[in-house]
Formats: sequence, structure tokens, C-alpha cells
Amino acid sequence: MDNTVRGTIEMTAAMAILGTIGWFVVMSGQPVMDVVFWRCAFGAITLLIICAAMGLLRGRLSLRIVAVAALGGAAIVINWLLLFGAFSRASISIATAVYNTQPFMLVGFGALFFSERLTMTKLAWLGIAFAGMLLIVQAAPDAGTIGTDYFTGIAMALGAAFFWAVAAIITKKLKGTPPHLIALIQVCVGVVMLAPFANLSHLPTDAWNWCMLATLGVVHTGLMYILMYGAIQTLPTHLQGSLSFIYPVVAILVDVLAFGHRLHPAQIVGAAAILVAAAGMNLGWTLWKSKMPAESPQAIN
Repeated sequence: MDNTVRGTIEMTAAMAILGTIGWFVVMSGQPVMDVVFWRCAFGAITLLIICAAMGLLRGRLSLRIVAVAALGGAAIVINWLLLFGAFSRASISIATAVYNTQPFMLVGFGALFFSERLTMTKLAWLGIAFAGMLLIVQAAPDAGTIGTDYFTGIAMALGAAFFWAVAAIITKKLKGTPPHLIALIQVCVGVVMLAPFANLSHLPTDAWNWCMLATLGVVHTGLMYILMYGAIQTLPTHLQGSLSFIYPVVAILVDVLAFGHRLHPAQIVGAAAILVAAAGMNLGWTLWKSKMPAESPQAIN
């Protein structure tokens, strides 16, 4: 099979898996803290097996690499806590759309800390995304179908995007380190971080709940990493960026089909504006004659 075709299949599968994560979080019936803890625990076991099979555990890592990866892991865990918490408050659709402001957070960090130039094209995409955000925020949610803490949910999704960008910036410092190994360190950090707060004295007694939690760790973490990083190694950046938008589309479809959460017209326009702006930023679409290089940073979701 051609490498590009194989990479496309892997990236499509990885993004489709991520698109269903909200359903598993909600259906687990567990507090968010416990959900993230068990995702990290099952993910750590899965990634440990994967790293051992790939021979990644034979080499020695410097203390600096472990420390930097652990710092990124802390940001990733906070990212998951905020995003999963936003699902029940603002709906999976809205939380996912707002979460896709990630590229703009990353651009902001680049301008603040790395003196990267803010072009007019980047500012225009940022303006479109901000307009989309205003449309989402001002739309009155249906109390019967969307959580009562709507605005809190939006704020949590924005916070999740912020910590994703933090993790992405930190991960840039780990060039040359196998990504599966980075992921293993990150989920191990999550286990240590959340163990004191997880409700380990009253474990789930239902097999269904355990199935949901195990799937989040094994499939949405371990398998997703294999597929996503396999694709990253073979696909050009612009194709990676375009396929990454399968994730929010699937998430919105899951929210509609599984939970009946239908967006208001203003919310649909706002979500579309954010996703189009994020696509333009990731894929380097130009609004003027000057060209902007495409960027498509990847991080765990």
C-alpha cells in the first residue's frame, strides 16, 4: 500500500476515534477527575506495552527530557480535565468547536515568547474565529438539552485549548524523542497527579462503566497514538492539517445523533467560523497576495 494512502487511512481513523471521545466520557457515568485518572492508567499500560514492543524502553532518557515531558504531561492532564468538564456544561458540539481555537493560542504564544511575526492573514483568521466565538456565546442555549453552566463550559473549553497550546510549545523542546515515549511519560504523570483526587475507595461496580473507561485508555489513547504518529511520519503537513478536522465534525455528529443536541443557527455559524478559521491557520490559506507557511502542530487530545 502506498505510504500516503496508508497515512491517510491512519489519520482518518485516529481523528474519527477522537471524535467519539465525548460519548465515552459521558456514558462512563463517572466524575471527570476519575475519568481522566482511568484514561491515564489504562493509557499508561497500553503505551508501556507499545513502547516495549517497539524497543523504545532500551535507551536511557536524560533527566531534562523526562522533566520537560512531565511538564507537558501536566498541561495535557489539565487540558483533559477542562475539556471533559466542558462536555456536560456546553454540550460536546460547542465544547469541541471552542476547543478548536487551539491554533490561535499557539500563534499567540509564538508572538509573545518566540518573536514570531503576526501577519495580517493570521490576524484576519483570528478575527473570524473571535466573531464565531461571539456568536456561540450570545446564542441562548436550550435549558432542557444543554447544561445549565453553559458559559462555564465555554470558558473551560477555552482553558483546555490554552493548555493544549502550552503542551504543544513544551513538546517542541523534545525533538528527536520518540512520540510514543513522550506520551507514556505524560499519562504516567497524569496517574501520579490525579491519584490523590480520584475516588479510588469507591470503584465502579458496573462492567459497562469499566468498559467505557478502558476504551478511553486503550483505544482513545494507545491505539490513537499508534495511528496518529504513524500518519505523521508519512503524510505532508497540509494533509495532516486537513484530516485533523475530521475530529470536530465527527464530534458534532455524535452529539447530534447520540444526545440530540442540535445547535441554534447562530451557534452553527459560529462553530463553522471557528473551524474555517482554524483550517485557514493550519493549512496556510491566504486572504491576500502574501503567503503564509502552513503549520500543523500535533498533540495528544
